[in-house]
Order: sequence, then structure tokens, then C-alpha cells
Amino acid sequence: MLLRFSVGNWMSFRDEATLDMVATREEQHAGHLTAIEKYGLKLLPVAAIYGANASGKSNLIKALSFAQKFIIDPPKAATAIPIKPFRLSKESSDHPTCFRFEILIGETIYDYRFSVIAKRVVHEELKQINKASEETLFRRLEGKLDPIDQFPKNSALSFAFQGTQDNQLYLTNSVSQKLADFKLLYDWFEKSLIVILPNTRYGKLSEITDDDHPQFRIMAARLHDLDSGIAAFRQVDVPLERSLPKGLIDAIAADLKEGQTISLSPFREEGTFIRRKGGKVVARQLAPVHMGEKGEEILFTFSDESDGTRRLLDLIPAFLFLEEELGSATFVIDELDRSLHPNLTTNLIEHYLMQRTSLSHSQLIFTTHDAQLMTQEIFRRDEIWITERDQFGASKLAAFSEFKDVRKDKDIRKSYLQGRMGGVPRIRTTSSPCEDEASVR
Repeated sequence: MLLRFSVGNWMSFRDEATLDMVATREEQHAGHLTAIEKYGLKLLPVAAIYGANASGKSNLIKALSFAQKFIIDPPKAATAIPIKPFRLSKESSDHPTCFRFEILIGETIYDYRFSVIAKRVVHEELKQINKASEETLFRRLEGKLDPIDQFPKNSALSFAFQGTQDNQLYLTNSVSQKLADFKLLYDWFEKSLIVILPNTRYGKLSEITDDDHPQFRIMAARLHDLDSGIAAFRQVDVPLERSLPKGLIDAIAADLKEGQTISLSPFREEGTFIRRKGGKVVARQLAPVHMGEKGEEILFTFSDESDGTRRLLDLIPAFLFLEEELGSATFVIDELDRSLHPNLTTNLIEHYLMQRTSLSHSQLIFTTHDAQLMTQEIFRRDEIWITERDQFGASKLAAFSEFKDVRKDKDIRKSYLQGRMGGVPRIRTTSSPCEDEASVR
């Protein structure tokens, strides 16, 4: 689980901003929380981030996405690191962009941070946090290990460090060298942190809609309950030779493991995929089923569906994984409410929170403009966040729990829309061309 994420000198965030998923002493919705008894902590399952357009909401999500990609898919040798420092201050261009993660994996808390400029990693550090102490596992400064953290001479860890490129993280290279020391942390970024941007597709749909998948019927029922018009799914066989050129299919199939699915949506109709099943490679297309006037099944394609339904088809699989009792994924969704009716968004959130138990370790972080969600009947005050730009164009991030006048019985939606909490557009009234002309006369 994510405890905290911090970023500084990134896009509109000039100063360090921290999203804190550690619960405050807030008493409302105590059932939302996951208790980590070993550390005496309680962690939040959700963070809803509000703010005006261009206030920094998406920039925060992009920071998470960049950090993840930089860890699991680093740039090639001698390639610049594609950072985006704050551009409205000349001083910021001389400073590194900084990222910090505090993460609970199993029963261990890791504090991992790194700072980069376009040419190199200038700082990288990993600590393991115990209940009453902490241990530095490694500290890298300007391409060198701090003397207090030197690995044993001629050890595999030492050789991996020496082979780490300037524009690459040591965490990444140690795992690429098949060293297990920090793989748990790397795996969290690769497998447990899932970032869904507004225009990206969540690729698990084709897996869930396999008839053998335990969540197949659950997903169909949820889509029906949400009034999508989809009654079921069918998998229609597609000739392999019509899916992709044979050479490309052969190249993909060579690495395809039993039961593995690869989407062909970038090349073919959305919902088309290939899968190895029973030793054979097959191409199939998901067909949403709608019921005709006489109760007959009519097969649609994804392109026949509305934008809102296609957005649901992306989000339902994510929420099914979130709602698994023993799931441990942290989903980060930018513009959760895009193309969705407010009632649908509310239902998705409430259903997720109601499904949680004391064993649940999943988390949902999302940005939204949906003010209907902004109520203490759904969220704790420390689960609602606001981004706002100051007079210098720099973004700030704050939780509602930081505002002293946000009482338990307060209508926070009304206060927010009236601008009392910040995070709303500061719309200026301008004169009409006719008024300007009259003033000149």
C-alpha cells in the first residue's frame, strides 16, 4: 500500500507536494481504514483529488506515471531523462526534480526516493523502516555510493552498482541483473501500481471476459446494474491471418505463454486480442451483447458503444480488482468521471468502499470534477484533496482535514463551489467589445 507520495520541481509543482494516505485522527468512516498494527498506523483506501482546470491535478498523476515508467522502463544509454521541471521560475531549471515513495509491502515499509536532472540521477536512496528504527539499504550521491553504504567488495550488488548508467536507477539495474535484494520493491511499481490516464486503456478486459475467468459473470452483472445496455459478452473467433501480418503474429506468438492474452486494439477493432489456450494461439474479438425487441441477442462492436459505456468497460475490471478481499493494488485514475453520469461515478465509489474488509489492502487515487461526490456521507475529510495554483502559477496540494473550519456537519460541497476551500476557477468578468468602444469615446 502507498503511505505517501511526494514530488517537487515537476511541471506545475515548484515546491514539494505530498499526497498522504496515512489516516488522521478523523473519526468518520472508520470502517474505511486498513490497520497496520505493527506500526500503529491506519491507511486510507481512497483519495479524491479536486481542483480547477490547470490547477495541477493531472500533473500529480503524471508525476506518478513518470516515476513508475522511469523505474520499470528506463531510457536507453546516453538518452536524456524526459523530466519536466517547473518552468515559471528560472531557479527551478537549475534544481533536480525529486520523487519520494513510502510504501508498505507485506509487513515492511520502504522509503524510496530519487532526484534527477536531464543528464543523470543525482540522488537515489532506499531505507527500510522498522517499528522503532530505520536502516539505509543504499544511498547514491552523484553516481557514487555513500561511504557508509558501501556494498561488500566484489559482491554482486557492487558489480551491479558499477554497471548502473548515469541516466538509470540502481534499483532498476539491480533487478535487471537478476538480483533479488530489491525485487519486492521493483515488483510493486511494476505490478501493484496501476496508472490509468484519460486516453489510455486498461488492458485486463479481455482476460476477465474469458468464460473461464471467475469474475466474468460478476462483470456482466455490474454492467447490467449500471444500465449500460450490455446484457453479456460473446467471444467471436477471428481468422489469425486477418488480425495481423503473419510475421508479426509469429513474433508475438513465440513469447505468448499458456493462458496469456495480448490486446490487438492498436491495430484492429477495439476488443480484439490473441490468446494461447490449450497450446493453440487463437484470435478473438469481444462482442457486447444487446437484447432485441423480441429477446434475441444482437452482437455489437466496441465502436458501436457510447463513450460512457466504453469508459465503463475500462473501469469495471479495475474496480473488480480493487474489490478483491486480498487484493493489494494501488489504482491511480486521472479523470475518473470522464464521460460518466455522476450517479455512475458515485455508485462505483460507494460499491468499492462497501466491499472493503479489515483485510483489504487495495487503494484508489483519482482526480475528478464531480462535485456530487464531494460529501462527508461518502468520504472522510482526509480522503478529499484540493489542488490550487498560487499567484506565481505554482500548484499546492492540501487535504480538507487541513482546513480548521471543515466540521463533520459542514456542507463541504457548497463551501467548495463557493470558493471557500480554493481549487475552483477564478473566473474574471471582462467587458464586451461594445463596452470597450464606449469607454474609448
